[in-house]
Amino acid sequence: MGLATTHRLLKCAMIVHSLLLGAAMPALAQTWPAKTVRIVVPFGPGSTPDIVARLVADGLHQKYPGSAFVIENKPGASGNIGTDAVAKAIPDGSTLGVSIGGPLAINTLLFANLPYDPRKDIAPVTQLVTQPSVLAVNPDLGVTTVAELVALLKTNPGKYNFASIGNGSLSQLAMEAIAIKAGAKLVHVPYTSSPQAITAVIRNDAQMTCLPAISATPQAAAGKVKILAVSTAARSPYLPDVPTLKEAGIDVEADAWNALIAPGATPKPIIEKISKDVAKVIKQPGVREKLAAQLMEPVGSSPEELRTRIDGEIARWAPVIKAANVKVN
Repeated sequence: MGLATTHRLLKCAMIVHSLLLGAAMPALAQTWPAKTVRIVVPFGPGSTPDIVARLVADGLHQKYPGSAFVIENKPGASGNIGTDAVAKAIPDGSTLGVSIGGPLAINTLLFANLPYDPRKDIAPVTQLVTQPSVLAVNPDLGVTTVAELVALLKTNPGKYNFASIGNGSLSQLAMEAIAIKAGAKLVHVPYTSSPQAITAVIRNDAQMTCLPAISATPQAAAGKVKILAVSTAARSPYLPDVPTLKEAGIDVEADAWNALIAPGATPKPIIEKISKDVAKVIKQPGVREKLAAQLMEPVGSSPEELRTRIDGEIARWAPVIKAANVKVN
């Protein structure tokens, strides 16, 4: 047998293999979930991603009562440990993850050596929810609008502190972006959780913060903090009287979204099936009601839309991280 003939036979074999694989993919998608599905959360129990993941798991179990959906919390390293567990799992639809903008986008700008490549090793499935953050201040600061806050900061550079939920967190980046846009100088005081950060503002250890709305609204209702703006592109339906930062003259947008992800090599038909199933789950009235209790709105985007969202976050925060010289340690 000549070399040319061998090459032709190999080429034919590859074509046949591709055709057989392509024919099998739709059937593979139809059989999902074929076994227990674990949903990895790269943060601890009770965190926002954990809450959302459990709602998704419950909804999928109702849709597929014969299948099991198990939550597995793997916190640590700013969400990188749990996200890496998804990246390195068998790509057959049996492992999913609920992650956020940090491990999927921002951490690529902060960590020199991530254990995974978010573009190659992670397959976007769907954006699950959007969650507004709010700019909240200590009432003793004496400001009631963003404009008044900016004026105060400009006349007292470096005098005031802001609390965040950690170095490199969206909470820090949002405040750094606000300071940059306002031409002001602030001192960053990192904490390890939203309750700690909002408590610092109440105690006046820090004078302001940008946190998920659910962390600040109870304290605002009690008069312990003052909410000046929401950080999302549009006003939140849960806080309709609170202006956006853009409306207040500060062109900053910071959305604490959650997303469903899968290992990068997961077949596209499986990704598309899961995306459609989960989008339906999170838009069910009962799930909407539970999300509303956390001031979150369901999204249910396509995998392509989620990829665009991730790329947009990288583009948004790269200049802020550079300008503010943000470090993770």
